[in-house]
Amino acid sequence: MHEMITLFCRWLESEKGYSEHTVSSYRRDLSEFTAFLDEGCPVAAVNGSHVRGFVSSLHGRNNPATVCRKLSALRTFFKFLQRRKMIADDPVTGIIGPKMGRAIPVFLTVDEVFQLLETPDERDSLMYRDRAILELLYSTGMRVAELVSRDIEDLDFDSEMLRVRGKGNKERLVPVGRPAIEAISKWQTERQGLIIARLRRHNEAETEALFLNARGGRLSTRSVERLVLKYAGRCGMQSQVTPHALRHSFATHLLEMGADLRSVQELLGHASLSTTQRYTHLTIDHLTEVYDKAHPLGTGTVTKTK
Repeated sequence: MHEMITLFCRWLESEKGYSEHTVSSYRRDLSEFTAFLDEGCPVAAVNGSHVRGFVSSLHGRNNPATVCRKLSALRTFFKFLQRRKMIADDPVTGIIGPKMGRAIPVFLTVDEVFQLLETPDERDSLMYRDRAILELLYSTGMRVAELVSRDIEDLDFDSEMLRVRGKGNKERLVPVGRPAIEAISKWQTERQGLIIARLRRHNEAETEALFLNARGGRLSTRSVERLVLKYAGRCGMQSQVTPHALRHSFATHLLEMGADLRSVQELLGHASLSTTQRYTHLTIDHLTEVYDKAHPLGTGTVTKTK
């Protein structure tokens, strides 16, 4: 089965355009299933009982979301094999994962976002870079992996548009707000200094990346996560604020201000509208609160005349 898993992962990379991180997750889940099977069990002999036994073994040591993810990996893998006539029947057919409650995304208020954006200051060695990163994350709603893979040529300063390559290698254009453009423009002097210093040390440099680390290399997702957490802690935010919280904030604030769901879907790069619809729970709560406070028949404190 290991050869088939390798073939499947190559397909995910070359045909589906999945990231290295995503492909590694599929490989781990499939390897775990292989280890669960009896040694030497051929893939053609795998049936529904094997899959149900594996799913049952996951309960108690994995949360429902993890179980569903592993089952999804198996489903995609066996459909791949069936389409290529490597197996006759799909052993995952009819097997349903655990029910999951839909989690409401963590997001910041507008005031909290503005406070976070203004936190980097002179005590930070790469103040302009950090401000530009925070501004761009909130301005575009892009994923952190999309941000660190951007090159300087992806940003059109004149039209204020950024080319983003998201999941499945799909490309989209997103508008960039004026504050983010200004922050990135200020970062360019710091960026050039890092490139020159890198050239002096190594005779080569990362000249294409939009964002660099202190050594002049391309910035990593982990570095951005630490950066966001640091500034959130500095301005007194108790929760674990992540780059994804800024993405959630971007979507929530757009919908609260009247943006339509389809437009937000395009900006976020969601393949399915149902993924974007989870943000409507947040906006409905907001609208209900406004209604209760303002409507004469709401539950607010408006005095009703007889």
